[in-house]
Amino acid sequence: MILEVDEIHTFYGKSQVLEGVSLGIGEGEIVTLVGRNGVGKSTTLKSIVGLVPPQMGSIRFKGEEVSSLRPYKICWRGIGYVPEERRIFPHLTVRQNILVGMKPGQKVEEPWTIEKIYSCFPQLEKRDGQKGGTLSGGEQQMLTIGRTLAGNPELLLVDEPTEGLSPILVEIVIQILRQINGEGRSILLVEHAIDVALGLARRAYVMSKGKIVFGGTSQELYDNKEVQKTYLEV
Repeated sequence: MILEVDEIHTFYGKSQVLEGVSLGIGEGEIVTLVGRNGVGKSTTLKSIVGLVPPQMGSIRFKGEEVSSLRPYKICWRGIGYVPEERRIFPHLTVRQNILVGMKPGQKVEEPWTIEKIYSCFPQLEKRDGQKGGTLSGGEQQMLTIGRTLAGNPELLLVDEPTEGLSPILVEIVIQILRQINGEGRSILLVEHAIDVALGLARRAYVMSKGKIVFGGTSQELYDNKEVQKTYLEV
């Protein structure tokens, strides 16, 4: 396992959001975390990357405990985060946004260079000198993924990458995630579109009210209509 999350409890102030969440991701694996809105999926990703540290439990990345580390240190160890809010720098150009994600002095085989990122997202190359805030929603999503890839993460945490995108852009994002995974990088995917999530991931976890209520292969979740009806249908 490249990532092991064991019984984490996370709070916002006095309000507990995660109650004993445990999950694992193998090297080179895509795993999806699904559930209704507001059940703690995004908080799980933020806990892993250190933005909302858990008050109890353990998070191990490549065998090292990281739950007490600052977010930038977790990032430097090889975890990349694509937030749902995108959080691009609106007054920086596309190229400058990507450069922000790079880690000086990093030694990586086959790194994600700007040229490689542009080959995956030709639309970004066309917008190279354009301010991030002037991009469309789909272009901003591409930029967010590209900026994260610039740091050459071994594990990518991706929060709702297809939300609000057109079908054409959804397919582009799916292909990019498959390419990233095909190069050996692991992905933990939070995705509201169940067909997209199960089509990409080998394994799935279902979350409800801050707890993991199901874990198994994507096929097992697809076949389990009771779990889908209870925890996933609106």
